[in-house]
Amino acid sequence: MKKLLLFINITLIISLMLSCEKDPEGSSSVSTDPAEGLSHEETSDYTWDAATEKTITLSGNTISTNSSDVTISGSIATITAAGNYKVSGSLSNGQVIVNAPGTDVVRLILNNTEITNSTGPALLIENSQKTIINLPEGSQNTISDGSAYASPDEDPNAAVFSKSDLTIFGTGALTVNGKYKDGITGKDGLIIKSGTITVTAADDGIRGKDFLIVKGGTLTINTGGDGLKSDNESNTAAGYILIEDGIFKITAGGDGIAAQTTVTANSGTFDLKTGGGNSSSVSGDASAKGIKGLVSVTLLLQNCTINSADDAIHSNGTIEINSGIYTLSTADDGIHADAAITINAGDIVITKSVEGVESHIITINGGNINVVSSDDSFNATAGTRTENDDKSYIYINGGYIVLNGASGDPLDSNGSIEMKSGTVIVHGPASQPEVAIDYNGSFVISGGLLIASGPGSNMLQAPGTSSTQNSLKMIFKSANAASALFHIQDANGNEVVTFSPARKYLTMVFSSPALVKGSTYSIYKSGSSTGTLKDGVYSGGVYSPGTLVSTFTVSGTLTSLSNL
Repeated sequence: MKKLLLFINITLIISLMLSCEKDPEGSSSVSTDPAEGLSHEETSDYTWDAATEKTITLSGNTISTNSSDVTISGSIATITAAGNYKVSGSLSNGQVIVNAPGTDVVRLILNNTEITNSTGPALLIENSQKTIINLPEGSQNTISDGSAYASPDEDPNAAVFSKSDLTIFGTGALTVNGKYKDGITGKDGLIIKSGTITVTAADDGIRGKDFLIVKGGTLTINTGGDGLKSDNESNTAAGYILIEDGIFKITAGGDGIAAQTTVTANSGTFDLKTGGGNSSSVSGDASAKGIKGLVSVTLLLQNCTINSADDAIHSNGTIEINSGIYTLSTADDGIHADAAITINAGDIVITKSVEGVESHIITINGGNINVVSSDDSFNATAGTRTENDDKSYIYINGGYIVLNGASGDPLDSNGSIEMKSGTVIVHGPASQPEVAIDYNGSFVISGGLLIASGPGSNMLQAPGTSSTQNSLKMIFKSANAASALFHIQDANGNEVVTFSPARKYLTMVFSSPALVKGSTYSIYKSGSSTGTLKDGVYSGGVYSPGTLVSTFTVSGTLTSLSNL
C-alpha cells in the first residue's frame, strides 16, 4: 500500500510539473509574485569597506593576487571564499572563476577589466550564496568568450555565466561579447540594479532563469536569439521578468523581452526591434515578439517603440496596459492575449499590424488608441473561426479609439460589444464582404460617440435596439468618395458631427447623446469645413453645405435610413 501511495504521489507531482510547462502558443493560468525575487537583494549588497578589498591583477596571460583566497593556475584565477575582490587589467585568454561555499557572498569590483576566454566563459560563477559585480564610476569593462567551447554542453553557455544568484550594479560600463551562445546568464536569479551594459550575443542577451529583475541602467542588446529572457519552465513562481526602470535598446533575432510566466514593467523607455522588423515574417515555431509573458504582461511604461516581425505585445494569458506612450509596428498582431486585454490608460499608436488588438475579452477603460490594421483592428475571439456567438466581448468604458482596417472588420467581436462611454471612430474597409462593425452576439450602447463608415450594405450592423442611447444606420444610393464629408446637423443648424472617412463609403453608423428621440436632423454629404480635422472628425469651424440627402426624426433607439 505504501508503494502504491508513493507511486500516486510521484505521479501527481509529475503531472503538476508538466502542467506548468508552457506551449509557446498555448494558454496558462498560473500566477507569480515578482517581489519574491527581491529576497536575494539586501541594502548591504551595495556598500562595503574599500579597505577590505583584495586585488586580482590581470596581465596578458598571467595573473597575480594579494589574497590567499584566490588560487591561480596559469591564466585561471579561482576565488574560493567570501570577500571583496578588485579585478584590474587585461587577460587575453583566461578565466576568472568564483567557487566559494554556498553561504558566502562574493563581490567583484571590475576596475577597467578586460577578460577574454576563447574556449569557455570568461567569468564563471560555479558556487556562492550570491555574487555581486560592481562597475565603478568611469570604469570600462569588457568580457568576451569564443565562438566554440572546449567542452560544449548546455551549461555553461555564456560569456558571463553564474550558477548562483547574481547582481550587477554601478555607474560604470560593461560590454559583454557572447560569441558562443548567451551574453550574461544567471541560472538562478539575476538582478541588474544599474550600469551601462552593452551585450552582443549569438543567442540570448541577458537571461535569468528563475527571474530577471532590472531596477535601472542603460541596456543595449544585439542578439541572434532573445534580448531579455527568463525561462524556468518547472516552477510556476519563477520564470518572470520585473522591470522597475531603465533605458532599453534591443535588437533581437528572437523575442525582445520574453518570460515563461510574467512580464511586469513599472517604468522605463524601450526601443525594441525583433526578427528583422515588420517587413519580415517568422516561420514554424519561431518567435520574434516584442514583449512576451506567457502568463501575463503588465505595463506602466514611459515610452515604448516596437518594430517586430511577430506580435508586438503578446501573452497566452492576459495583458494590462496602465500608462505610457506606445508606437507599435508589426508583421503580425499589435497587442494579442489569448484570455484578456485591459487598457486603462496610455497613448497607443499601432501604425502597422494584421490584427490590431486581439483577445477573447477586450476592455478599454481609458487611453488614446489609434490602430491601423490589414485585417481586424479590434478583434474579440475565443480563437476559433465561427459565425456563432463564442462569448467573446469588447467592453468600451471610456477612452478615445480610432480604428482603421483596410481589409478586415475594424470593430469585430465574435461575441458581443458593450459601449458605455468614450469615442470610437471607425474607418471601414475598402470593399465587401468586410464591414465596419461586426458582431455575433449583441451590441449595447449607453453612452459615448460612435461613428463608422463602411463599403457596402451586406451584413450592415449597428448598435441593437436594447441600447439606451439612440443610433442611426444609413445606406446611400451609391458610394461616396473617400474624404467626401458626412455631416449631420440639428433643426437649428447646430453641428452634430462632420466626418471625413479614409475610404469610399456606402454606409454610415452613428450614435451619440446628441441624437434625441422626437428631434429632427438633416444629413449632408460633401461640402467643406473650416474646423480642425483630427482622425477624420472635424471640430469647431463652420460647415459649408454640400448636398442635402435626408431630413429625419429620431423615432426610437435605432433609426434606419436607406436609398439616401
